[in-house]
Amino acid sequence: MDVQTLTVGPIVGHTSHNLIRIFGRAELAIYEDKPRKAHGVIRYRKVGKSDFSAPLYFKMNPNFDLTGVMVLTTLEENTPYEYQVGWFYSEVDTKDVDVQKVLNWQNIDCYRIKTASSDRSQSRNLVFGSCRYILRLFGGLWWDDRSDRTFKSILEQIDSGKSVDQVIMCGDQIYADDLNVIGADDSLDEYNKRYRKVLTSKYLRRLMSTTPTYMTLDDHEIEDNWPESASARDWVTKFPAAIHAYSTYQASHSPLFELSGSRITGTPTHLWYKYNDGCCDFFVCDTRTERNLNKESREIIGPRQMKELKSWLCDGSGNVKIIVSSVPPYESESSDKWYGFISQRDEMLECIRINEVPKVVFLSGDIHACMASQVALNDNITVTSVVSSAFFWPYPHPNRSSFKLSGHLDTLTASKYKVKKASNVYPTDAFTKLHVSEKRIRVDFYSRKGDKLGTKNYNFD
Repeated sequence: MDVQTLTVGPIVGHTSHNLIRIFGRAELAIYEDKPRKAHGVIRYRKVGKSDFSAPLYFKMNPNFDLTGVMVLTTLEENTPYEYQVGWFYSEVDTKDVDVQKVLNWQNIDCYRIKTASSDRSQSRNLVFGSCRYILRLFGGLWWDDRSDRTFKSILEQIDSGKSVDQVIMCGDQIYADDLNVIGADDSLDEYNKRYRKVLTSKYLRRLMSTTPTYMTLDDHEIEDNWPESASARDWVTKFPAAIHAYSTYQASHSPLFELSGSRITGTPTHLWYKYNDGCCDFFVCDTRTERNLNKESREIIGPRQMKELKSWLCDGSGNVKIIVSSVPPYESESSDKWYGFISQRDEMLECIRINEVPKVVFLSGDIHACMASQVALNDNITVTSVVSSAFFWPYPHPNRSSFKLSGHLDTLTASKYKVKKASNVYPTDAFTKLHVSEKRIRVDFYSRKGDKLGTKNYNFD
C-alpha cells in the first residue's frame, strides 16, 4: 500500500528531551455520505542507523479536519532523528490496522529533527515573531505569498549551519478577518480552510517539518481586537468555531494536551502552557481568550492563569524565565495591550520584584515593529522585553515615537519601574533570533529577506 503525502504538515510541535509531537492532515474523501477512515503512519530512526522503526499508526480525526498527532516517546536526549510520516485510507479502526501490512514509502520525504536538552547549563537558539498577513483576493482565487519569504530567510540561516532549537509564533498566525470586514471568516469550515492555506506555504512548511514550533493566538485568529466588539451571537458562533480550528491547527501539537502513551488525549480547560528546554523555562500565555473587559475588574488573563504564572516565576529553577505573550508588556500604551490592564501588570511585576526573580524575559509581537529594552524594577532586578513583529504586513508600520522606550511605566503601586537600554526600533517586516545562555541574551533582528538589522546584548545581572 502506498503511503500518501500529508496535505498539511508535518509540523514538529512540542519536543522534550525524550519525546516529539508531530502533526499532520490527511485528505477528506466521502464514501456513502460519510468521511472515509484515514490513518496516519510514521516511522523513525536515529541518524546514522540504517533501519527504521516499525510503523506506528495514529488516527486522522474527522472531527478535527482529518488531522492527527503522533507522539514519539522514549527517545534519547539531544539526539538527531530522521522520520517519515504520511497517511492512507482503511475502513478498519486505527487499533485494528494490520501492523504487518507492507507499506510503500517511496513518495514520502525523510525529515530530520533533534530532541531537546534537559541540561540546565545548555544555551538555546530561538527564532520568534508574529503577525503574518495573507490577504485573500478575487474571491479567494489568489493569495499574497510574499510572507513566505520570511521563512525562507530563516531556513537559509539554518542551511548555512546556524542552529535553531525552536521557533515561537506569538500570535496572528492567520488573519481570519481580512481588512476587518471583507470576507471575514465566521464558520468552522472557513477557519479550517484558512489554516490549510496558511500552513502549507512552501518555506514555512519545510521549516516546521524540522524545527520544533510553538504557537499562541492573538486577536486575528478570531477577529480584530477580540472581544472588544463581540456580540452575543459572536460568542456562540464565531468564537467556538475559531477556537476549535485553533485547537486543531495550533494547540494540538503543543504541550497543552495530555498524553496517553503515544497519543494526545483530553479536552483542555485553558490555552496557556509551560515547557522547558536547556537553560530556559517557558510560560506561553493566553492573553486573548480570558480577557474580562468589565471596568471594575479588567483582566487580560484569568485568575487561574495568573496564579500559575506567579507560581512558575517563583519555583526557584534558576533557569531563564521566558514569558511568551501575544501582546507586549509595556512598549505600547494601548488599552488592548498589558497597559490596558495595569493592575494585573503590576501584580506580575511586583511578584518578580518582591521575590527577586532573576533572568525574566518577555517575548511578544502584535505591534508591527521590532525592538528590545529592559525595565529596572529596583536596584537588583531587571526584566528584559523583546518584541518581534511582523513576519509580513503589507501596509505602513509604526515609528519609534509610537512606543514606550524610556522613562517610567505607569503603575498603581508605590514602586518605580524604569525603562532602560532600549534598542533601535525596526519598523519593517522581520524576524528575531535569540541566543539565550545562563548569563546573557543576544538579540539579533533580521529583515524579511534576511538582512541583519541590528543586535542588542543584555546581561542577566
